[in-house]
Amino acid sequence: MGFKIFIISFILTSILFLFPYILIKLTIPMSTSRPINIKNYFNISKSTNSSSSYPVKFAYLISASKGDSSKLKRLMRALYHPGNYYLIHMDYGAPRAEHKDVVQFVGNDPVFGEVGNVWIVGKRNLVTYKGPTMLSTTLHAMAMLLRTCQWDWFINLSASDYPLVTQDDLIQAFSGISRDVNFIHHSSHLGWKFNKRGKPIIIDPGLYSLKKSEIWWVVKQRHLPTSFKLYTGSAWTMLSRSFAEYSIVGWDNLPRTLLLYYTNFVSSPEGYFQTVICNSKDYKNTTANSDLHYITWDNPPKQHPRSLGLKDYRKMVLSSRPFARKFKKNDPVLDKIDRELLKRQHGQFSFGGWCSSQGDKHRGCSGLRPENYGVLRPGPASRKLKTLLTKILYERKIHKQQCR
Repeated sequence: MGFKIFIISFILTSILFLFPYILIKLTIPMSTSRPINIKNYFNISKSTNSSSSYPVKFAYLISASKGDSSKLKRLMRALYHPGNYYLIHMDYGAPRAEHKDVVQFVGNDPVFGEVGNVWIVGKRNLVTYKGPTMLSTTLHAMAMLLRTCQWDWFINLSASDYPLVTQDDLIQAFSGISRDVNFIHHSSHLGWKFNKRGKPIIIDPGLYSLKKSEIWWVVKQRHLPTSFKLYTGSAWTMLSRSFAEYSIVGWDNLPRTLLLYYTNFVSSPEGYFQTVICNSKDYKNTTANSDLHYITWDNPPKQHPRSLGLKDYRKMVLSSRPFARKFKKNDPVLDKIDRELLKRQHGQFSFGGWCSSQGDKHRGCSGLRPENYGVLRPGPASRKLKTLLTKILYERKIHKQQCR
């Protein structure tokens, strides 16, 4: 009886924590502390032709933890584009000095300030490895971005990720894709995860404590669910705006029910969105079975991605995937990616029509050219990515029933 009371009380506490998006808070890291005005989040529109626009827009969540500030700043330079939106979350476990460093980096950049599309989460969440607090942070970010700006796909990345294509390449490649498609790597074949993930009950101290610690394991295990089917896959996704809204609002209650279940689930980000979408009558046929990342894994059971280096460069390029992970700080392969794929020089942005003149085909971007807003200059990587997307969507099409 005592154990049941404990579980019930914990679930009630989890409900309160796992809906942080009810109270939305963003900070604009400028020299002044004025609050964000969601009616005027895109400042560049004042100085550009209002008819200029980009065919698709992406909303990024970039998560960082202790020791990641340098990697995060480099990633932002490589990933930035004025047509997209960027929300940075620095784990509460990171020192204040690192958080302040990131705030100053964003606040002091003239391009970020002029466009106004880079934000930092004001109230940081404590994120526990393998716990549901990472999932909570992702949902929190989705809710912020849904309320703040208009976009077509939500992409979650960590500071250890890096793009393999320019944002012009990405925008051009996705311009012909249905906005309802969700790129979620998923499988119903859980294998060893049935016993190692499905049955254990865990408690994440990050739900109620400000002190970093490991997850707690409950001795008693549970039976596998019978009212819904479990799915697993990658924690890295590209979600449509429609499905993101469904995940937050949950008008048929499925997302909330599964959120309560995954509160006590090991590595919930690797199964929550997969299980929600594959058990939803309205969205189960909108999946494309790919996370669009190039990742190499350790030896079985393949739980941890290897750090990529120069020896992986050729395979990364041949994969045609837009993102790769994970990378060590300032690894030499990042310089090669900058030089050969992103046309990015040290300290500058990746090549793009928004910041280059007609003759700057092989140079990076150092600043904004407002008159170029809406201009795309994709390279060969865009065509390769289009080919990959065509293949992924063709495989999706030949399977009439997704999420099998």
